[in-house]
Amino acid sequence: MTRVVVDASALAAVIFDEPGSEFLDARLDHAEMFAPAILQFELANVAWKKMRKDPANGVAILGALRAAIDDGSIAWIDVNLTDVVLIAQATGLTPYDASYLWLAASLGADLVTLDKRLEAASAAV
Repeated sequence: MTRVVVDASALAAVIFDEPGSEFLDARLDHAEMFAPAILQFELANVAWKKMRKDPANGVAILGALRAAIDDGSIAWIDVNLTDVVLIAQATGLTPYDASYLWLAASLGADLVTLDKRLEAASAAV
């Protein structure tokens, strides 16, 4: 089974059925998924923005958020904040994004992201 670290851009596309998520569905299917705990807050922020734009679908949006966070398919991992800050400083990424890099490196896992800047930094690390 492939180990992957999934970031907010990728997981939000999947759980909220955004364009391009079909590729991600195939990449995440049968993968062992890991994510830094911050991802839960990032997904909550995406849900909040979606609800502001489309309040009539609030129940569905919250349901998708809840299912993604609570279904047990993602192992939520606390990151080493000192290392994350060092990675952020070295790459120019935010500590939020650097947490995905740290986790992928520490687990020897692939990073699944739609964020081009994060993907480029991942290839360089």
